[in-house]
Amino acid sequence: MKKLILLIICGSFFLSCDQISKSIDETFKPGDTLVGKEKQKPALDASRNDQPDVQTIINSVIEQHKTVQSQIHVESKNVNFLTNTGKLEKAEEALRKLPQYAGKEIFVYSIAYFYDDGVINIMLQHPANPKYVDSYDYKDDKWSGPRPVQLSVKDDVQKRLVSLNKIKFVNVAKMTGIYNKKALEIEGAQPITSAYVSIWGNEVQWYPTNINGSRERYSIQFNEDGSLRTFKQD
Repeated sequence: MKKLILLIICGSFFLSCDQISKSIDETFKPGDTLVGKEKQKPALDASRNDQPDVQTIINSVIEQHKTVQSQIHVESKNVNFLTNTGKLEKAEEALRKLPQYAGKEIFVYSIAYFYDDGVINIMLQHPANPKYVDSYDYKDDKWSGPRPVQLSVKDDVQKRLVSLNKIKFVNVAKMTGIYNKKALEIEGAQPITSAYVSIWGNEVQWYPTNINGSRERYSIQFNEDGSLRTFKQD
């Protein structure tokens, strides 16, 4: 009887470990990208008459990604990258000097993430085949090589493109400075450690778009150049 009980306990333990491992894999697996989630979410809502608008979907996906990325970057040492115009300019200059884009205009696809620990994640239209997209990472002051992004025939690449000329990296510092200044005026609000760009309809949307305090919540919107557009209490 004791052996039987021991076997049952061990079996339950290994099953639990397997479930935990599966959960971790599903959260952090490389294929579980923001692009993938953006493609899946509208499909799930397609059969509903009250499906949310595109911007609501994008906001939801951005927040999900933010939660995961916060866990990844939480132990990293911040270098105040988001407010360092010199380092931001250096990162953009290095991106423009990638040999595959020599003499060509660079187009950003869908998303670009900037983290205070000096990391950037960005997706770019392929330099030779406009139907393709590659992802790049900036870390330790250098860019990684391109990694292919899997797209669907339903993805309208052209609508998710913006020239790099319209996303100046120094605008991250402008936007961060404004956000953090506003946050100081709100009880319980925290400065940001990451900034995001989402592209839809060939337009740029900066994130975060809200500031949460202990007693109040504010919505905040930025212009393309990182300057303040609107700021109001929700």
